[in-house]
Amino acid sequence: MAIPENDRAGSAPARGLPVLPGPDGTVPARPEWLKVKLTTGPNYRDVKNLLRAERLHTVCEEARCPNIFECFEHRTATFMILGNVCTWACRYCAVESGRPAGLDLEEPVRLAETVERLGLQHVVITSVTRDDLPDGGAGIFAACIEQIRKRRPQCTVEVLIPDLRRRRENLAIVMEKRPDILNHNIETVPRLFKAMRPKGDYEGSLRLLAQAKEMAPDVPTKSGLMVGLGETFEEVLATMDDLRAAGVDILTVGQYLRPTSQARHVPAFRYWRPEEFRALKEEGLKRGFTHVEAGPLVRSSYHAWQQVQDHAAALRAREQAGMAP
Repeated sequence: MAIPENDRAGSAPARGLPVLPGPDGTVPARPEWLKVKLTTGPNYRDVKNLLRAERLHTVCEEARCPNIFECFEHRTATFMILGNVCTWACRYCAVESGRPAGLDLEEPVRLAETVERLGLQHVVITSVTRDDLPDGGAGIFAACIEQIRKRRPQCTVEVLIPDLRRRRENLAIVMEKRPDILNHNIETVPRLFKAMRPKGDYEGSLRLLAQAKEMAPDVPTKSGLMVGLGETFEEVLATMDDLRAAGVDILTVGQYLRPTSQARHVPAFRYWRPEEFRALKEEGLKRGFTHVEAGPLVRSSYHAWQQVQDHAAALRAREQAGMAP
């Protein structure tokens, strides 16, 4: 796909819909393609009540995901373990930052019981970053995988992990349990990475993804990107190339939406249009990702169950065509 001259890396993005304050300082309303229909049926209420009863957190709630109504109504959720206080303070994230209080060793059992009661076929487990723990929380991730497979063996388990203090031995604790998908989000392009994730490391995240593939080559790896922070189209393509070089199989790309008006949360720079997301999906598939989920409201775990099936189908098709996986 041709990239306009004024959208080259290092130039101001010209595509999409700029988010510019008006003369009175107000920011324009979100475009129609970013408006979500609220659906709070019986399943939504049941899931919410069950989560409260079991004292479980979801990233759907803590990060104010726009797809919460759809997902809860389909009796799916992305569980957030290790508490709801993060030791990082990323500029785009709604999760509370600070000093976490202790460790709940019974959480894996309660989580597995909830997965069983919901009858889930696919579960996504993520967490806050816990740099206060020597293993970064890897042991609790491993225990969650183990407990879910005991109680609900037919359920596939996807883990969306923090960088686990960028220690290979911590990652190995998770990979020994062989999750069905290992997910770690790169989040943004290298030029913006430190501004958005002051405690993160772009190369460190790529290294973690590459190490996961080395430890278990047949376990699909996945990563996600936000757009709308000021990156260019070409920078996104370059990040796709970095992820493929690290062996990543599945990619998600969605629009950044500022969670609050607090100063710690950066404003959106622009709203990417639906046709731009379609172009990103096309570019991702050209680069060899087995599945690319790209759209204005896409989040890392959006339609995650479908991503598992599409990844397996893509591998079968490649095998039948005599292509390398």
